[in-house]
Amino acid sequence: MSQKDIAFVTGVSGFVGSAVARRLLREGMAVRALVRRSSNRANISGLDVDVVEGDIRDRSAFLKAMKGVRYVFHVAADYRLWAPDPAEIIATNVEGTRNVMAAALDAGVERIVYTSSVATLHPSNDGTPVDETAPLREADAIGAYKKSKVMAERMVEHMVVETGLPAVTVNPSTPIGPRDIRPTPTGRIVVEAACGRMPAYVDTGLNLVHVDDVAEGHLQALQRGRIGERYILGGEDMTLGQMLGEIARLAGRRAPTMRLPRQLVYPIAYGAEAMARVTGREPFATVDGLRMAQYKMFFSSAKSARELSYRFRPAVDALADAYRWFGQSGYLR
Repeated sequence: MSQKDIAFVTGVSGFVGSAVARRLLREGMAVRALVRRSSNRANISGLDVDVVEGDIRDRSAFLKAMKGVRYVFHVAADYRLWAPDPAEIIATNVEGTRNVMAAALDAGVERIVYTSSVATLHPSNDGTPVDETAPLREADAIGAYKKSKVMAERMVEHMVVETGLPAVTVNPSTPIGPRDIRPTPTGRIVVEAACGRMPAYVDTGLNLVHVDDVAEGHLQALQRGRIGERYILGGEDMTLGQMLGEIARLAGRRAPTMRLPRQLVYPIAYGAEAMARVTGREPFATVDGLRMAQYKMFFSSAKSARELSYRFRPAVDALADAYRWFGQSGYLR
């Protein structure tokens, strides 16, 4: 791939998007990035990125920006488990995706990598890791975020068949690591636990993956992925108790040992959401998050390993990088 290859990246100021941009730059591509005027640009400070201001919900804002673009990476998403107006999440993740895909078709781009999520897959009831053959029905999706990602992924699949959209879908699991400036819901767990503010937990589990491994998977999907296919970009399965124990070890604290039944936490979540409507700040505990916690979100990346040569580092290494970055960036007070 030559320096003349231009990759158009959405969400480049965010956690995953900035990691993807850094990986593409190392590959020798030119990166043109769509960034909202209000976005924090700390993650792209110092990077050789051609910034175009605009919002994916406004297609006219970036139609011209796709001129001369060879590849599109649509990474932008509204990753919130709660919002005062859930319709905002739907608009960004569904209508925004429709706009990007339609513009890419009009521009005649060669290939698109669409960043979906394991939120579009149905976790097993017994904690067995699931793969790409377990799609979640929209009717079964918990909360606006999951529903929006299911709707968007199905729309992309339809466009591949009906319009010839040259898209490959990737499904990251739970990214952690450096540059989580917002931070994401999982990043907030790392921060709160490292500061000793999570004395108890519920019995659930996550598949943790280093954000830079996810970025590598995006490039591999561009190079080796099959049009119309989806690929899980995951890491290591870990219970929440194990995750909190590792964070406690990194922080030199005692690991929490109190495991609470989910039902006891619901009043806290309802109260946190009520307070959030007053303060405007996203609550740490949400009702939808608790509903999701009934499942262990364990996933297999075997297909990606087989077809993309995808690999991931141990979860403890990813947690260590996240902890180190949060500490250096002043989050662990």
